[in-house]
Amino acid sequence: MANLQRGSLVRQLTLRHLRVIHGLAEHRLVARVSAELNVTQPAVSKQIAELEEIVGTPIIRRERNRLHLTPVGRRLADHARQVLNQLDRAEFDLQAMASGVAGTVNIGVVSSVAPIVLPQAITLFKNAAPNASLSITEGHFVSLYPRLDAGQFDLLIARTWQPQDLEGIDQTVLLTEPLVVVAGRNHPLAKMAEIAWIEAVRWPWILPQPDSVARRAVDAMFAERGVTPPGNTISSLSLSLNLELLQQMPTLGMFPQSLAKAHVARGDLVVLPLDTGDFLSEARCFWKTGGQQNNSAFALFMKCLGQVSEHGQTIPFG
Repeated sequence: MANLQRGSLVRQLTLRHLRVIHGLAEHRLVARVSAELNVTQPAVSKQIAELEEIVGTPIIRRERNRLHLTPVGRRLADHARQVLNQLDRAEFDLQAMASGVAGTVNIGVVSSVAPIVLPQAITLFKNAAPNASLSITEGHFVSLYPRLDAGQFDLLIARTWQPQDLEGIDQTVLLTEPLVVVAGRNHPLAKMAEIAWIEAVRWPWILPQPDSVARRAVDAMFAERGVTPPGNTISSLSLSLNLELLQQMPTLGMFPQSLAKAHVARGDLVVLPLDTGDFLSEARCFWKTGGQQNNSAFALFMKCLGQVSEHGQTIPFG
C-alpha cells in the first residue's frame, strides 16, 4: 500500500473498476464476472491489473481456477458495494421524483414485521415521492386479509405459517428472520445457560391472539417440542406494551431476532437459549393481482420494499 497516494483512488477509480471488484467478491471467477458485465475475460483481467496498480498491492490470489480476494481486495470490494448501492439509490430517487408519483398506499401489517422493514421503506418512499401518502394498519393476518380481499388494502405484510396459494392474490417472500424467545433481564431464567421447554412453559407468556394464524403456529411449535402450550398467557399485539411487560413481569415472549438484538444491546431484554427453529421465520407480501399496474404509488412502494429487503436487492425504477 506504500504506492497509494492520497486522492489517487478518487482520480483513477472508475465505475468499471468498482463493478469488477464487486463481481469478483460475488463470483470468484473471471468468466462469471465477464458474463455478468457483458465484457470479455481479457477486459476483466485488465481491470484487475489496473486496480492493483492503483492501490499498489495485490487484490487477488489465484488457487487453481478460482480467485480469492486478499484482505485489501475484500476491503475494496466492501467499499465498491457501498458506492454502487448508493449510486443505484440515487438513480432510483431521481427517476421516482421525476415521475411525479402521487396517490395513496394502504398497508396492513403484522406487528412483528412492521418495525423491521417499514421505517426504511417508508423513508425511501417519501424521499422519492413526497406528494404520495401512506396509511398503515397493524393487526394479525386473520383480521387483515379480508380487508385486502375487499380492496381496502393495497398490500398486506405478514409472517406466514404453511403458506398457500390464494386466488386472485399475488405474493412474494419479503424476508426470512427467526423469532427468538426473550425475557426481561431480571427474569429468573435470564442467566441460565440451558433451559428445557418444559421449564419455560411454566412461566407466563405473551402470545398472539387465540384466533390468529400466529397463535395456531405457536401452539404447533410447542407441540413439536413435546410440551403443552402455556396456560398463563397475555394476548397482545403491541410491541411497546409487550416490551414494558417483559421488563416489569417474570414473563416470556417472542421477538424477531434483529429487534431482540437491538433491545439486548440496550439492556432491556435477554434472548433465552430455546431453539425455535424456522418457526414463523418467513414474512411475505400479499397484494391483489394487477394492483401495481393500477396504482403507481403502490408500485413505487413495492420497489422501495425491495431495496430494503433482507437480500439487499436493488430494484430499478421503471
